[in-house]
Amino acid sequence: MDGFGPALPAAGRGVEELLGEVDELTEGDADWRGGRTFSLVYNADDPELTRLHDEIGRRFLAENALNPFAFPSLGRMEQEVVAAAAAVTGLAGGGGTMSSGGTESIFLAVHTARQWAAEQGVDRPAIVTARTAHPAFAKACHYLGVEQRRVGTGPDLRADVEAMASALDERAVLLVASAPCYPFGVIDPVTEIAALAERRGVLCHVDACLGGWLLPFWERLGEPVGPWDFRVPGVTSLSADVHKYGYAFKGASVVLYRDPAMVRRQWFVFDDWPGGLYGSATTAGTRPAAPIAGAWATIRHLGADGYLAKARVVRDTTRRFRQGVDAVPGLAVTGEPDLSVFELASSVLDIGAVGDVMDERGWHLDRQQGGLHLMVSPYHARVVERFLADLAEAAATDRTGAGRDATYGAVPPS
Repeated sequence: MDGFGPALPAAGRGVEELLGEVDELTEGDADWRGGRTFSLVYNADDPELTRLHDEIGRRFLAENALNPFAFPSLGRMEQEVVAAAAAVTGLAGGGGTMSSGGTESIFLAVHTARQWAAEQGVDRPAIVTARTAHPAFAKACHYLGVEQRRVGTGPDLRADVEAMASALDERAVLLVASAPCYPFGVIDPVTEIAALAERRGVLCHVDACLGGWLLPFWERLGEPVGPWDFRVPGVTSLSADVHKYGYAFKGASVVLYRDPAMVRRQWFVFDDWPGGLYGSATTAGTRPAAPIAGAWATIRHLGADGYLAKARVVRDTTRRFRQGVDAVPGLAVTGEPDLSVFELASSVLDIGAVGDVMDERGWHLDRQQGGLHLMVSPYHARVVERFLADLAEAAATDRTGAGRDATYGAVPPS
């Protein structure tokens, strides 16, 4: 039988041959296993956890979380992941769901706010965020037909609450706070933002996709952590990624609501077709089972003690990174980060050139519009001294940067 060209060959190929090709294809990928990346993958430095992930992924490769009646184990696992997330974020009596990641959790929070706004008689609803809020809010507003009003930050790089207040009118239904924001690792003034929302009778979402599974344990270590979760009056929803500092594999996130009625507003239900009732709590219909089971297993494997131990490693390693950066002439950490996420920048060096040298030495640093971005994971404790030595040499190298663009995600085709 003739094939369809090289895109779909006529004959299949053997397993070993294909695995060999995969090895070749991945030779140029970022070396996250060796601690050479500072985003995208959160390396827990835990061989037993890796073994657990491999086995869970294998066991739940084919199951479909669309229908919890067919796979009740997944329904129970999701409920228990949500309950664990509620416990660490101070939520009692609320509700929520899992999602595929922070972007979907944020999308769902904006969608639910839009549904709530419609019930209040608000046409063309708007949300108010700082300019440092995650681009997923802009993406959600783009898809959902919601206006995003972006305000500036103060000198400390945290959301300007007075500017948020000025942006409120009868169409504004949701205020957003980051805990922390991705670019600079600082936590917005959640207490003030939530109080403003409560006074004005609107919703307040805390984007803790990055910090939600680290801040509770950061606080237990005695580190200064300002109010950020459901313990703050006026916070109505919160997102937290289990596949970041929860150390589950991609893609596992949670979106939580103080009022269980808000969860019902997140659902889409449709029965006007021959196939029967279709109900979905998230944007996806078919949902991969492995991330749900993986998140459940990870939380149970680590427990509070395990998370606290990893938080301690991340805390101590972050201190080593920051002390090392401060010791390099011409480099400095931007602002005063609240945990293990930060930007290093320079007012005297070509930071693009520094990044180029680090690239050549095998480090994968994200380029921001003003500097280089790091997120510290447990495995980085093994490589921090090597990194700092290379960074010092990169800063001392006299050259001009190649001008690689600041990117966070993929770039559209030309």
